[in-house]
Amino acid sequence: MELNELNQQIIACRKCPRLVEWREEVARVKRKAYLDQEYWGKPIHGFGDPQARVLVVGLAPGTHGSNRTGRQFTGDASGGFLFPALQRAGFANQAAAESRGDGLILKDMYITASGRCAPPDNKPSPQELNNCQPYLEMELQIIQPKVIVCLGKISFDRILKVFALRNLKFSHGAVYELMTDHWLLASYHPSQQNTLTGKLTVEMFDQIWKKVKSLL
Repeated sequence: MELNELNQQIIACRKCPRLVEWREEVARVKRKAYLDQEYWGKPIHGFGDPQARVLVVGLAPGTHGSNRTGRQFTGDASGGFLFPALQRAGFANQAAAESRGDGLILKDMYITASGRCAPPDNKPSPQELNNCQPYLEMELQIIQPKVIVCLGKISFDRILKVFALRNLKFSHGAVYELMTDHWLLASYHPSQQNTLTGKLTVEMFDQIWKKVKSLL
């Protein structure tokens, strides 16, 4: 299967009734600041370099971020922390990520998520994540990355599930060899819950991408 075919399957997915209802309701009602914008309101597929050696796995689309813009980590505070770091590390051509047509290009990197639909309270259920798991597995098969970066424990656990691994502990900066010269790297998620409290600083995040480059 090619990425384009997989992405069309993801966009058409309606496996989770709760998430379908939520994402579409949010797209209809909208936030006041975005009343003049057309919300995406559908599942969010991955994006980036199809020949990437680095796969970044997040949690799920933001209700008024990716669910609005239609692109991972675009249009919200998490992306406002992530993409400047990726530009500094040489993986992105620009720091801004506001819309699908803003000119952002990823170099040697593909960004995806554990869940493809915006969940209420930013909390997908275990079953909803299980429903999305085959998409993550297919992305891994197609892209075959050398380094997988998990942003947050949920995405870390999802990758462990793909590789049928246990007893690997999530901690910021932890590195594990999945197979010969193929690596799993853990990072705190760049959500405001972490960045505004100082749990994840700019310096800590920059070290993650420096470590990625050293593994490559």
